[in-house]
Amino acid sequence: MNQKNIKITAMIETSMIPLYVRIIAGVFALANIGYGVVGYFKPSQIFENSTEGVDVKGKGAKYAGYEYASRNLSIGIGLLIAAALGSPLAIVMVTSIRALVEIQSMLINMSLKKINEGFYTALVFLGVEVFIMLKMFV
Repeated sequence: MNQKNIKITAMIETSMIPLYVRIIAGVFALANIGYGVVGYFKPSQIFENSTEGVDVKGKGAKYAGYEYASRNLSIGIGLLIAAALGSPLAIVMVTSIRALVEIQSMLINMSLKKINEGFYTALVFLGVEVFIMLKMFV
């Protein structure tokens, strides 16, 4: 039997998380919370790429905006709790959800052939999120 050597990487202890990583995660959490709260008052923000043909004052757009806002708000609250508690696993889990949202935003921009500030913002945030996640492992 041929066995391959697999290197197992362990997650760091809570006490070993650098303070600046928890602060960055907390800032990202507050940004998500703020963006989520704003979304309840201005649901048309989800149509940043184009509002052509969309009745942004209609019920459908409002409900879509509320769903979008609640997603951002819940991710923000989850990340804030994870950063406050300092649980490496929780930080990785919630940050990976945020990273998936950034990837989704980048793919949407690429499909619309709009490589604009939204794309670059998502790319920078994704880079920071990957950095945060990598800091949670030994």
